[in-house]
Amino acid sequence: MTTPTARPAGPAAPDGIAGASVTRTVDAPARLVFAALTDARNHGRWVPQTRVRTDGAPTVGTRVEAVSGPLARFGAPGLVDRMRITAYDPPTGDDPHAAPGVAVFRKDGPVLLGTATIVVEPLGGGRCRATFREHVTLAGPLPGALTSRLTAPGFDVMLRVVLRRAARELEG
Repeated sequence: MTTPTARPAGPAAPDGIAGASVTRTVDAPARLVFAALTDARNHGRWVPQTRVRTDGAPTVGTRVEAVSGPLARFGAPGLVDRMRITAYDPPTGDDPHAAPGVAVFRKDGPVLLGTATIVVEPLGGGRCRATFREHVTLAGPLPGALTSRLTAPGFDVMLRVVLRRAARELEG
């Protein structure tokens, strides 16, 4: 029996930093789901009230800028979230013994700091398990542990919406 190849699941949150984590089984191959979830050009369709700009296809070093707010999709100003992909390792296959795919987006401000991590584990049979985690603090004088507890509930809701919308699109 072959055992899965170990691969890190992304960075751990610093001590005291709260986070949001949502996992969903998707009836689509791991490679397809990983490619779609890590390509920020898709997030404009899935993340509520957000427009996204990126400098290209996902790979280490790719920059992403998301702007969120009530009319952000129509060009209005909003909360700016600048990120850079710091790890990008697609799944090694679609069978259950393949290593999962892992992508890490480092949040560089100006307001949001921390990481967003996407892990896609192949389950075989054209299915996978997608996990989307956000460990976010706010820039400024307040302690990171406090601001992460303030941001986690909102990120939890957003991640649930994103994975539900992505799964519906990818399974359809």
